[in-house]
Amino acid sequence: MTDQKNGSCCSTEGSCHSAATADAQGGGVTTVYKVSGMTCGHCEGAVSQEISALGGVTSVTAVAKTGEVTVTSAAPLDEEAVRAAVDEAGYELVGTA
Repeated sequence: MTDQKNGSCCSTEGSCHSAATADAQGGGVTTVYKVSGMTCGHCEGAVSQEISALGGVTSVTAVAKTGEVTVTSAAPLDEEAVRAAVDEAGYELVGTA
């Protein structure tokens, strides 16, 4: 356990990572989308940046090799909003994986 005086990862109750674990188990939604046109790390970054700007998104992982973008959000996202974000980045949302 790290020292709580130094900005530790431990909660005020003294258990490490309990808040993060609770958030991860407490209703987060993970959706995998298929995106066409990504070929490199720059593509992954562009798509990730645009989707990350959507309200409620907590993490985005884009993989050009597979064309998959894994998005975790507080609640289900509107697919049209995701489509618009992907389009803004210059790619095409094919659907969910």
